[in-house]
Amino acid sequence: MTPDHNLMLYTRLAGFRLVVLANRFGCDSDFSRELHDRLVEGLEAAIARVQIIMELERNVFAGEDEFAAYQLEGEAEIFGRFTINLLDELEIDYDTHEYRINYGGWISAMTADDNGVEVNFPELVALTDNELGQLAPIVSEITMKTGIPVHAARATYAS
Repeated sequence: MTPDHNLMLYTRLAGFRLVVLANRFGCDSDFSRELHDRLVEGLEAAIARVQIIMELERNVFAGEDEFAAYQLEGEAEIFGRFTINLLDELEIDYDTHEYRINYGGWISAMTADDNGVEVNFPELVALTDNELGQLAPIVSEITMKTGIPVHAARATYAS
């Protein structure tokens, strides 16, 4: 990343944050307000990461910190994997047959009865544009203009 790229990214993220905050006033449900709030939180986290990267770049350029180049490399790598999750996040441990949703407690996916053992993990199902409402085009534009994926999915069990 170049300093100019980071400044442009910071500006875009801050602009999207303002758009989402303004759009929140038109929400007609608690669910929609919650999605807006989570998107604002995700954008603020991304902005904070970019600010850290910009500060480290200044330190590297000024030669003030001998470890800044290593920190910068690590922060850039972390930011490259940055994702905004609006609803559910699912972690699955296939070794133990457990899962957890939104960093909650681990739940066993195994059940046993007279017919044997069954393993049933939930899956993430993306929200439709209709469910996202006013956020659908904003989420698409955020991903397109910043490269940061925005996921909006709920955990459900296959029937």
